[in-house]
Amino acid sequence: MPEREWVKVSVEDGVALVTIDHPPVNALNKATVLELDGVIDELAADGEVKAIIITGAGQYAFVAGADIREIEALESPERAEELLAIGQGVWNKLEGLSKPAIAAINSNCLGGGLELSMSCHLRVAGDRARFGQPEINLGLIPGFGGTQRLPRIVGKAKALELILTGDLINAQEALRLGLVNRVVPDGEVVTAARDLARRILTKGQVAVRAALEAVAASSQLPLEEGLAFERRRFAALVETEDMREGVKAFLEKRQPKFHDR
Repeated sequence: MPEREWVKVSVEDGVALVTIDHPPVNALNKATVLELDGVIDELAADGEVKAIIITGAGQYAFVAGADIREIEALESPERAEELLAIGQGVWNKLEGLSKPAIAAINSNCLGGGLELSMSCHLRVAGDRARFGQPEINLGLIPGFGGTQRLPRIVGKAKALELILTGDLINAQEALRLGLVNRVVPDGEVVTAARDLARRILTKGQVAVRAALEAVAASSQLPLEEGLAFERRRFAALVETEDMREGVKAFLEKRQPKFHDR
């Protein structure tokens, strides 16, 4: 994998750790977003990588938002749309991965950082992390998907409150709202995310991919179409070796040995 300036990658036991390292607060300028785009493409194509963790370098932020100077330099609505289309496209690609993506939120998760985390399938937060969409304080609104994903996760009323006030919430409130899956002590976020990824890796990966696809469809399809999609994915799994092994292991009261086929 090529060396990149702002995004670092390491792989261990099938889990890729992607670290956004853009001091001091890991702001998302265009170059960082494009580097992340390339990383996602490479990890998606890497058969050895089964799960992806995204985190931020340093102690101050997971990602504290977009690069404000880059926003200040926008010359026209057309340039703004071009920039946002890039970010939205990368976040959509991340959300559409057939491998689980986990956000390891080590500190401030604001603006574009929160939008990035919401495009991951699961979120683990440190107990000192803070969350928010503060764009309204700049005379803006979220532009990397915040107005669309936040209501789907926390509900319309709470999403509007956060977007319209720009208020920040702590990790415990984020957990109560369902914005994160779990909260762990500060400093243990990446370890907890790895543990979660490794638990998922013990399952049959054919079924994991089918589950990701089916849940993704739930936000895009009417209920009846979504149920039909679910039926097709379930039915396809009936012919897999993993399904036969999983059922046999259950009946024999032992742990299954999946081979991802």
